[in-house]
Amino acid sequence: MITDLTRQRFDELATLVRRKSSRGRWLILTHDNPDPDSIAAAAALSKLLRKSFRRRVTIAYGGIIGRAENQEMVKVLGIRLSHVRHLNWKHYKHFALVDTQPGTGNNQLPDRLKAEIVFDHHFPRRATHQVPFTDIRTEYGATATIMAEYLLISGLEITKKNATALVYAIRSETQDFAREFTGTDKAVYDALHPLADIRALARIQNPPLPLTYYRNLHDALDSLETVGTLVVSHLGEVDQPDIVPEIADLLLRMKGKTWSLCSGYFGDRLYLSIRTTNSRADAGRLIRRLIGRRGKGGGHGTMAGGWMTSGDPNSTQPETLPRQVATRLAKMLKKNPDKLAPLRLEDIPK
Repeated sequence: MITDLTRQRFDELATLVRRKSSRGRWLILTHDNPDPDSIAAAAALSKLLRKSFRRRVTIAYGGIIGRAENQEMVKVLGIRLSHVRHLNWKHYKHFALVDTQPGTGNNQLPDRLKAEIVFDHHFPRRATHQVPFTDIRTEYGATATIMAEYLLISGLEITKKNATALVYAIRSETQDFAREFTGTDKAVYDALHPLADIRALARIQNPPLPLTYYRNLHDALDSLETVGTLVVSHLGEVDQPDIVPEIADLLLRMKGKTWSLCSGYFGDRLYLSIRTTNSRADAGRLIRRLIGRRGKGGGHGTMAGGWMTSGDPNSTQPETLPRQVATRLAKMLKKNPDKLAPLRLEDIPK
């Protein structure tokens, strides 16, 4: 389960950390609006730095923890996270990025500060090559898998809370091993699952849902459009960006569809999520082409996300931009955008 590569990388990480003054505080940053993979991986790295190397560590994030399951995960497992708005950057000497990279536009590390550690499972960005230590495994289904291997090598005790966080992260990121995972992801999951708190997992997976979730679901169903195997939905203004990928995942389960696109406005940004069942696709490349220079985006073969600046949300542009994006994606997928038509639920036979 633990590869020779991981053992080598662990030794390299240990060498780097030990060369740094023990008095310098570390700041671990997740990507904005962190998901379970980012949260669990950051918590694992924090434990490694604190317990193996006796370093002082803070985990921080930008945006919001919006999805009910993610809020429940943090609450039930007692994971300590700080919002970047509460940070005094001068208190930190060293910086690590988890499930994100420099230059992606989805983390809050200021340009004047440089990351010394990056763990991720997305394709490496140009700026990442300048980071002293990186462990990026694009073939893995979750960054949490990488960090779990490091914990296992370290010899540290993996508590119930540690195991529960990592198990849920791997399960969530791979959608119960329905998309993009390796034998290592499954082996790590199987090794940690007996250590996890099953009741805590049940609470995390079945949290109380706010009324806004049902409003967003109504908006998603009310705005459905489809052409061929592509289904599209625009949510309008949302109260948290996490609902966009959540709806994209749901839409992909529609019978006869192999691509889904969901969009929604949060502030002055249009958030986008693409999903596909085509294992040979490159959703990350598609979303970067869609967004161009108007924002940031990235992802894997079957899933991708990002955002575009929309200017004044009170102008007429926000109404047309989601349509433009949907039309462009249809063209990229070699579907006739003129045939992108509403899917009315009342027209579906009972």
